[in-house]
Amino acid sequence: MTEPLLVDRTDAVVTLTLNRPDAMNSLDVALKEALRDVLAELETDRSCRAVVLAGAGGSFSAGQDLREHVTTLETTGADPLATVRAHYNPIAARLANLPKPVVAAVRGMAAGAGASLAFLADFRIGGPKTSFLMAFARVGLAADTGASWSLPRLVGHAKAVELLMLAEPVRAEEAHRLGLLTRLVDDDEQVLPTAQELAARLAAGPTVAYGAIKRQLSVGDAGTLSEALAAEAQAQSICGATADHRAATFAFVNKEQATFQGR
Repeated sequence: MTEPLLVDRTDAVVTLTLNRPDAMNSLDVALKEALRDVLAELETDRSCRAVVLAGAGGSFSAGQDLREHVTTLETTGADPLATVRAHYNPIAARLANLPKPVVAAVRGMAAGAGASLAFLADFRIGGPKTSFLMAFARVGLAADTGASWSLPRLVGHAKAVELLMLAEPVRAEEAHRLGLLTRLVDDDEQVLPTAQELAARLAAGPTVAYGAIKRQLSVGDAGTLSEALAAEAQAQSICGATADHRAATFAFVNKEQATFQGR
């Protein structure tokens, strides 16, 4: 049986590939559980210093597997969307809070929860055929997988309302202009290599500091100045005690190239 999620380790970079290409990498229970559980493992895996999230074949992910969902609607009583609490919420939380950089290689379509996954990454690389579709309203649903949190941070409140309510596709160049894509490459075949190259660069950096920056921004985006200052003070205390900070400071003073160990 084909694994729904492929896990590849190259040095300190872990590439997670949604592996249901015949179904546009739509998210069924097996894939959601695999992604949720692997992300939980990577939180404390010190050998992993950066993550790439990709899709097999020509699509990133079409979102929820609606064929599976039809069966759920026909057989489930009280809450046919129980998967939100069981799968999408923990996946979103773990992806957003992962204490190391995440790069999404968004080749082809990213729709619904698939787009939401990409928006939770720290960087998103796309190509000419990349497109996003916040498809939830098309099937009478509101947003999930953290889109109500991530999307306004990327494009602003008004644009988030437009994308979610009108549910119209956003093509690659517009996605890049809006900030949905960090980088737009000229060739779709270069999306994954470019994402992995960026992840390798990040994996060679100060991992503890990167995790602290992510935590800072989660507070600073929505918190008060006093909350942001408190988060900064806490982060600097943690980073200041790392071997990476000490070594990099001495390297700078001695006009040497810093080498980071991620601790």
